[in-house]
Amino acid sequence: MSSSQSGEGARTPPAPISSAPAADPVALGRGLAVLRIFVGLIAFSNGLAKLFSFRELDFGPYFGTLVDRPEARGILETEAGRNDLPLVPSIVKDVVLPSYDVMQWLLTAAELGTGVLLLIGLLSRGAALIVFLQHFGLQLLYVSSGRFAFEQPHEWVAPLVLAVVPAGLVWGLDGRLRRNRPRVRWPS
Repeated sequence: MSSSQSGEGARTPPAPISSAPAADPVALGRGLAVLRIFVGLIAFSNGLAKLFSFRELDFGPYFGTLVDRPEARGILETEAGRNDLPLVPSIVKDVVLPSYDVMQWLLTAAELGTGVLLLIGLLSRGAALIVFLQHFGLQLLYVSSGRFAFEQPHEWVAPLVLAVVPAGLVWGLDGRLRRNRPRVRWPS
């Protein structure tokens, strides 16, 4: 007979809640650092492709392509022409494409800059937020064409995670600045 049934009023205390983390924080930090570096490499390499006008990567058995400035313009023109979302086609057709002479270089600078920041782990969350906004904008542009149903989210989900979680604390300058200047709130 349990104590509540015996009428004594005493209850068995609940099991103590474990204070151990669900995941090893060091392993989690390293995993996020690897993701940060990977996203940085993608952004930086696409920025280099735009800066030096090349598309193809050929490393032994690996062959891949990047997006250069003319192809980026072509993507914008093609996808804006078939996009049914409100505002998206008009932003691309009325703002981005007419000023593409300047926008192509802003895009190149953004990819190179955010790529470097993510690679070295400096201002990681802000850099990841910029990459997220750029790639989520592409997702919105592609939404009506029915293309890239599963391929495109990998471009914006990882930067979204990195914008929320301070991934520059491991293997990054954000962590070094935070450790070396504990009184200053560093925006990692």
